[in-house]
Amino acid sequence: MAKSIKWLGHAAFVITTVEGKIIYVDPFIEGNPLCPITVDDIQAANLVLVTHDHFDHVGSAVDIAKKTGATLVAQPETSARLMSELGLPGECVPNFGQGMNIGATAVIDGISITMTQAFHSSQTASNAGFIIKLEDGFTIYHAGDTGIFATMKILSELYPIDLALLPIGSVWTMDPVQAAKALTLLNPKKAMPMHYKTFPILEMSADRFVKLAKKEAPGVKVIVPEPGQEIAL
Repeated sequence: MAKSIKWLGHAAFVITTVEGKIIYVDPFIEGNPLCPITVDDIQAANLVLVTHDHFDHVGSAVDIAKKTGATLVAQPETSARLMSELGLPGECVPNFGQGMNIGATAVIDGISITMTQAFHSSQTASNAGFIIKLEDGFTIYHAGDTGIFATMKILSELYPIDLALLPIGSVWTMDPVQAAKALTLLNPKKAMPMHYKTFPILEMSADRFVKLAKKEAPGVKVIVPEPGQEIAL
């Protein structure tokens, strides 16, 4: 099976691995004006990753985990809220229902998940990002909602990144200027913009990011998918 990634709008992605594992990240499905699917369309998932506890990132994570039995990875306080308030089954939460925190790595179904720092707010716990290393070694960095930070360079040294998913929308995250500069720290082979054009107050196009990325990091291939478009990895 070919591995692929599909942008579902905002910061939501679904990743399919070479072994057919399915990973949802920040699955803002219902209420996302760009999302081309509904929860009813989701039949299978192995992992659901939640960067932080805001409605547009938790989204349908609990519904997907309940429906599919997927493991839901989030910080301990967020995991606790999702269990107590939204009925997330404890068996869906790694580390005996405790979740995980920044700096930790968990290997689940052959997929390595490392939680990284990010700078943003959250209803519970704090914001985070994820380094996702698939079974064949292909490594994806989902930055979560964040501004630029210098430690991105250390992340790139520890975990060579094949694909970086970076917010560019401003207002709540990096703007295109910071996101383009972040490429020089992360040094990924490829990058995709996210967290833009969902709402009118956000950056409505990736054009400015693409232009700045070519100037700041000409060696990085920038891919700008349409919502629902599947990109082979």
